Amino acid sequence: MTQDYAAREETSRGRLFPEDLSTFRSCYQRDRDRIIHASAFRRLKHKTQVFIEHEGDYFRTRLTHSIEVAQVARTIAGALGLNVELTEAVALAHDLGHPPFGHTGEDALQRLMAPYGGFDHNAQAIRIVTSLERHYADFDGLNLTWEALEGIAKHNGPVTGDIPYALAEYNARHDLELHTHASAEAQVAALSDDIAYNSHDLHDGLRAELFSTDELAELPLLDGCFAEVDRLYPGLNYYRRRHEALRRFFGLLVEDVIGQATQRLADLAPKDAQDVREAGRPMVRFSDEVWEKLQVTRKFLFHRMYRAPEVVKMRQEVTKAVDALFPLFMAQTDLLPKQWRKDVAAATGETALARIVLDYIAGMTDRFALQEYERLAEKNRAT
Repeated sequence: MTQDYAAREETSRGRLFPEDLSTFRSCYQRDRDRIIHASAFRRLKHKTQVFIEHEGDYFRTRLTHSIEVAQVARTIAGALGLNVELTEAVALAHDLGHPPFGHTGEDALQRLMAPYGGFDHNAQAIRIVTSLERHYADFDGLNLTWEALEGIAKHNGPVTGDIPYALAEYNARHDLELHTHASAEAQVAALSDDIAYNSHDLHDGLRAELFSTDELAELPLLDGCFAEVDRLYPGLNYYRRRHEALRRFFGLLVEDVIGQATQRLADLAPKDAQDVREAGRPMVRFSDEVWEKLQVTRKFLFHRMYRAPEVVKMRQEVTKAVDALFPLFMAQTDLLPKQWRKDVAAATGETALARIVLDYIAGMTDRFALQEYERLAEKNRAT
């Protein structure tokens, strides 16, 4: 049953550019569908989650991660009586702003863009869905509902302090109330992101042989999961054993969030979605006990996976590509594709130009960025 505090189509704040309502889809379903059909969404297929896209066929990419986040988000939203379609839209869009090479690419672009206003992947996602997707006759971007844009902008909480320029520019046109928490739907999308990557990164780390099943079985939360599997299935095949334990770990996190959110929402007793935004604290979160134990797993992943020598070495290699491409395009804008030339011609000053170059590089896939690096570096060497 949908709760009073769920987002509702009839009370949506609408779109920046008004459109006729669909006869068979809700406004949030249209948001979700537009995100799925966006060019930026397709490019996530070849963007890094942890491992560079070409390192293995079985590792998660930014696209498969987003699909897994959406699946978790739908489950939790349904259990809480929230708007499932809005939740799914925010979940699918939450990583659209990630550049090639994941957080490695983001770190490089943050450094390169420091003189020009910096780089933030959440703000870049807003820029993509409000400007850079240019397919519709009546507007740039996807013209998503206010609620979807709000969720993308602040699913991790209120945006305070220095607001990234890409977000500030749009917010000046269409106030997303950045000082408040997001809807319960967007909060679900954010926690679903945590659940998804904490679970699937363990799968991928095992496949990459960065750590062993026995090491995982000693971590808090996971120890109980392995113990239950061993009790129910003594002598189970090695691969099935670890899969069964990890799916229980996954389920434990989902159930904990549902239980906590149910209680917090009951305590607040919000009359509508705005009450959730103005609560002053998140409604969707882990219990203190699970969150504390989960930190051990997060630290384990950081040291044993995200900073593993093999991963660090690849990070260094791909950073060279970004470091080379950015100044090259700044100096030789004629190397940009033709469809970008109009923006370059309209740019007033170095900062405007840098932001165009940023948009182009941030939209690249891992594969294309490496190909361009090799092609243009070779060309420069030849001259």
